[in-house]
Amino acid sequence: MDRLLDVRQLKTAHLGPLDLALQPGELVQVTGASGSGKSLLLRALADLDPNTGQVMLNGKPRDAMAPVDWRRRVAYVPAETAWWGERVDEHLPVDFARAAALHLLEQVAMPEASLGWEVERLSSGEKQRLGLVRALLNQPRVLLLDEPTANLDLENTKRIERAVRGYLAEEDAAALWVSHDTLQRQRLGGRILTIANGKLEVTTWN
Repeated sequence: MDRLLDVRQLKTAHLGPLDLALQPGELVQVTGASGSGKSLLLRALADLDPNTGQVMLNGKPRDAMAPVDWRRRVAYVPAETAWWGERVDEHLPVDFARAAALHLLEQVAMPEASLGWEVERLSSGEKQRLGLVRALLNQPRVLLLDEPTANLDLENTKRIERAVRGYLAEEDAAALWVSHDTLQRQRLGGRILTIANGKLEVTTWN
């Protein structure tokens, strides 16, 4: 099967070198002790921190794309999403499809009106759910999810899990998902990569 994301000899000041590959439709989990470098790995893949090595999307080198285009296609979604404008809709793609936005909002149990809400009124959980919606509206090929349900209750956590699974299936996209939740790891299943000593040392199947 063709590799959607192909990473070879990725290295940062604290990680690597490491190799990694994601197939279309695949959700791969990343675990490791606190401070082991899980977030650093995702940030390096999104090219947000200095790194070396070869990273390719659908066989196209990252270096051949403008950084802003790469980050739309390989989208990093941190636990604490950044909001710079006053209203939610100021952070959405200018050409986003409203039907797609409404579909995603319904999946994460947010009302249509939330697109016009002021950011300062959002709870941490609402920011997390809307942050995922914002990322998905860019139609990424790869999602880099850094504890995307850390601020959510179980019901909303499961909504996010279903939304991501649905998106990967519909778009033939892939995801790396960092989680500390053992029960969540069991629900998500699939391949699990463990970071230790700056390397992806253990690969298991759940």
